[in-house]
Amino acid sequence: MPTLQIRDVPDELSRELKARAAAAGQSLSQFALAELTRAMKRPRVDLLWAQIDARVVDRLDDVGAAATVRADRDARP
Repeated sequence: MPTLQIRDVPDELSRELKARAAAAGQSLSQFALAELTRAMKRPRVDLLWAQIDARVVDRLDDVGAAATVRADRDARP
């Protein structure tokens, strides 16, 4: 399994990581690996925005921009 080394970690961040690892009953390596794994499971923000943009474009293409604006105005009280 590859090894990852992170250089120039700020002192405050290092202390916080060590404290959280200790509170979780884990070594710093175990804790950091768990946090990195958790972070990589989260969806990427740029991909989420791309999906949202695609949906908006699809909707506008299907209905047309003028019809979308009209529908929005008609839906308002």
